[in-house]
Amino acid sequence: MISALVQPFGLALFRGEAEPAPPRSRRMRRPLPELLPFGHLDLVQVADLLLAWVLFDTVRGNLTNLTAATPQYMWLVYLVATAFSLPVALRDRWPLAAWRLALALLPAALWMLHLLGGIRSFLAQGAVMCLLVLYSVAVRCGRRITLAVWAISLVAVWLVDRESLVQSAVALSVVMLFGYNVRVRRSATRSRDTAVEERSVLAERARIARELHDVVAHHLSVIAIQAEAVPLEAGGDPARLEAGLTQIRGLSLEAIKELRQVLGVLRDEEGRTDTTPPPGLDRMDELMANARTAGLAVAVKRSGELAGLPTAVEVSAYRILQECLSNAMRHAPGSAVAVELVRDAALRIRVANGPGSRPGGAPGAGHGLLGMRERATLLGGSLETSRMEGGGFEVRAILPLEGAS
Repeated sequence: MISALVQPFGLALFRGEAEPAPPRSRRMRRPLPELLPFGHLDLVQVADLLLAWVLFDTVRGNLTNLTAATPQYMWLVYLVATAFSLPVALRDRWPLAAWRLALALLPAALWMLHLLGGIRSFLAQGAVMCLLVLYSVAVRCGRRITLAVWAISLVAVWLVDRESLVQSAVALSVVMLFGYNVRVRRSATRSRDTAVEERSVLAERARIARELHDVVAHHLSVIAIQAEAVPLEAGGDPARLEAGLTQIRGLSLEAIKELRQVLGVLRDEEGRTDTTPPPGLDRMDELMANARTAGLAVAVKRSGELAGLPTAVEVSAYRILQECLSNAMRHAPGSAVAVELVRDAALRIRVANGPGSRPGGAPGAGHGLLGMRERATLLGGSLETSRMEGGGFEVRAILPLEGAS
């Protein structure tokens, strides 16, 4: 129990440390020419240095007048002036060290002022220094250290000037409470910003995961089917075999290109990114051709003007079509696929495939369907899936155009 009560005082006086200063706003940090050794001018630190110089010069000047007849005290004049000014200069970088320094120099300053009979004439300078330092401590130190500093400072005030103890204690308490309130608000703001940043990171991670799944699943499905079908179709004909392998190579290069585009958000060491536009419905014919090459009988029906759609809608529509065709390749190889796109107030997509002409792969984990549904939901739309009679599968998506970019 006693140890718990004494520990905060030990932290305040000896072992405790203040937290780093929060980043300055742009208004408080002004850029300087590159020729100078430091790149920015911190206006808060400049103000502290100017105020420290004013306090030093004021105290030194007044004490010099008092000690004109006793020059042997001049070294104490500078010591007292330093005690009133140096903590202010240090309070932004090392607030707790500044408070400790003021506390350590207090006895010498009080002794000097007592010898000259001028203690009360310097209370204003002392109050400015103490309140600024105590505010910095409350803003940058934990609650236990702040309470210990407050208690020790009250004792120091009682030793310096008992007549104005009540007023000084009120001023000291108000300043430290205000500083602690600022600390709590900053902490809440940092927590909120951290939570927002974490949500943004998770959203970006989910976006990259969806894109990677769609790209890899589609292209690898086509490549796998082509690699299986090309030797059978070539029938030992070197020319047909070479043509089939050339097509597989083209699909592989296309997959690599799309992967680079998806991962373009991850910068290289020089900070460059891939600025290739994301795939849209202008590449739909290429997508259908790849599916037909893989053995699907794809029929496409369009209704309405599909050019000029918002980018987000085009990308989501392309990825949904890509995932539907990939699923048909894996689970219903050789099937007939009907693709229908209708534009009115929204873009309506319907993809239905019949049963495959040969057995397909085992059901997956369902990430593809989940990704398609997430894409539609992010645009304020919807996506529904259902099994058709006779063994087929149908996907219906509605992607609103209003509000998408």
